[in-house]
Amino acid sequence: MSGSAGAPLRRVVGFCGPSGVGKTTLVEQLVALLKARGQRVSVIKHAHKRFDIDHPGKDSHRHREAGATEVLIASAHRMALLREFDHEGMPTVHELLAELSPSDWVLVEGYKHAALPKVEVWRAALNQAPLYPDDPHVVAVATDAPAALPQVTARPVFDLATPEVLASWLMDTAERFTYHPDIHG
Repeated sequence: MSGSAGAPLRRVVGFCGPSGVGKTTLVEQLVALLKARGQRVSVIKHAHKRFDIDHPGKDSHRHREAGATEVLIASAHRMALLREFDHEGMPTVHELLAELSPSDWVLVEGYKHAALPKVEVWRAALNQAPLYPDDPHVVAVATDAPAALPQVTARPVFDLATPEVLASWLMDTAERFTYHPDIHG
């Protein structure tokens, strides 16, 4: 599939909510469910803290410490690209989407302020104000307590205990998640 000017056509949906609400678990379940339906799925995960997947003593770490801007590690099974930024600053979700290989779906975890269609993950026990009443980009809510939502919504509401229902909805409404880099990026 391709979009305008030969760009790959993909569906993009974000998952937002506070830390500890279950975004990672839900995204993990949806990756498996969409893959089982023959979809190629990628994930973009926002990290709030400094992180490193490279460790002292490894060759790739030594190359980065020596000053390499990028170190690409590849095997017969996977590839990892480590890139050092010249200046501190978080790339936008749109810049990160441009870095990905073609896929059918990209699930974006975090980036709650991005102008992308999002599913809010909300848990009653956390007693936090939901985003959906004020964020027009929230297109659905996934929760452990649908009846406990603090505000009524016309958006679809999904039970976290049945992620397959959310996966079916994503597939059934896939067109609404089509990403257009010329509009979003």
